[in-house]
Amino acid sequence: MHPTVAAATIALNVMVFNIEYGGIGVDFGKVVEAVRASGADVVGVEEGEGQVPRLAAALGWAYSSPRLQVVSKYPILDPPEGNGVYVFVETSPGRVVAMANVHLPSDPYGPEAVGKGATPDEALALERRVRLPHIVSQLGILQDLARRGVPVFLTGDLNVPSHRDWTPAMVGRRPQLRYPLPWPETHAVEDAGFRDSYREAHPNPVTHPGLTWWARRPQVPGWNPGPQDPEDRIDFLFAAGPAVAKASRIVGEAGRTGVDVGIAAPWPSDHRGVVSTFTVTPAASPILVTVEPRLVTAGDQLSVRFHAHGLPGESVAILLDANPKPISQQVTGPSTPSDGTRVVATAGWRPGAHRAVLRDAAGGILSTFPFWVQAKGAKPEATLSKTLYAPGEPIVVTWHNAPGNRWDWVGVYKAVGDPSREGSLLWQHTKTAIDGTAILDTNAEGGEGWPLPPGEYVAHLMKDDSDAVLASAPFRVAPTTGVGQGTW
Repeated sequence: MHPTVAAATIALNVMVFNIEYGGIGVDFGKVVEAVRASGADVVGVEEGEGQVPRLAAALGWAYSSPRLQVVSKYPILDPPEGNGVYVFVETSPGRVVAMANVHLPSDPYGPEAVGKGATPDEALALERRVRLPHIVSQLGILQDLARRGVPVFLTGDLNVPSHRDWTPAMVGRRPQLRYPLPWPETHAVEDAGFRDSYREAHPNPVTHPGLTWWARRPQVPGWNPGPQDPEDRIDFLFAAGPAVAKASRIVGEAGRTGVDVGIAAPWPSDHRGVVSTFTVTPAASPILVTVEPRLVTAGDQLSVRFHAHGLPGESVAILLDANPKPISQQVTGPSTPSDGTRVVATAGWRPGAHRAVLRDAAGGILSTFPFWVQAKGAKPEATLSKTLYAPGEPIVVTWHNAPGNRWDWVGVYKAVGDPSREGSLLWQHTKTAIDGTAILDTNAEGGEGWPLPPGEYVAHLMKDDSDAVLASAPFRVAPTTGVGQGTW
């Protein structure tokens, strides 16, 4: 970190809110109203489904990260070392906090399994297989940030309760609470140094259960939660580093027990929101360069933001991959430190991978950030390693020109299926890759559909945690005796 700006303690309101289906299933205006009423300064959104920039605009906020589904009153910086795990929120020039946001798989749902008779060992095995791997891989990165003195917030719909809620005192208070259970996801987060802000403010789950799912919203086409579904606290707001929770409130349906910030009907989501107030000491920003957007159409403008030392001769440059000669270079300007934005025209740039580089006066690299250029009119593409697979053979999907969001994903469906109505058989997130490859087999994030039986299928590249299809590639799985024998 670059310790040039004096540290100052501030109050910061952070919210987590699963807006469900992009917030458009009931009334998008009510999503906006809920965020405003919460008093939030920054929000981790789940199920944004492409609506994150729209939400920021409706709030009158200039900053959003569709990649991580974060909206903010303050500037958002996508650091090169973040790898799609976190962004920086710049609370004042040169001072930042880190924001991470997760949405763990929903099915099969642990509390439902317990309610139907699963033993503690069976319930824990389910979590360790289905959800725990999706959060553990990120905790080391976030833990390191906090150790360096950065306030780190982790928001998310974990689709699992907390071990702090399923205690002996809570047994029998809700139908699914048949026994205490040390849910491993929340244990892992706390073991990494994070604190559960709602439980910090309200330690007793008997008096303050803090239920966030399910919320009483109007019925919508398709699936609707109801009394048959177990209620629990599954939306969380954790903090690590120099951030102390002073208060935490549930945002939801007006008049509902346990709701602190009530919104008049209709409530827009099947989840309630949580907003916590923190006393925070933001950290000095690291030296960095970042680019918006990460996928730019040739001819459009590219914004290059930086936090530099402010020494003479520092510059930001654009390099074609593996070519040391810049195609664009601009000085950062003198100040100590130097924060700014340089707008670069991209007319004539060839499609492919590029880099923005922050350089010192001698040409040394201080920071670098990758981005991609696509030709005007280009669209996302999906291809397969082959069109005919043997039974049990991994399905290899490659994509190009994806939006690069955290929750873009590839899914396999029956060829006659409708992605808006039927679930995927296999799926894997793209992990923010604009160009990338995924191997779909039993190790995929949604690997419960493996192995695929013989039949006709299609692999879809999907947008931002939604069922919006960006590109498709059909394939078949042959009968055991059919591969290479002309039976298809």
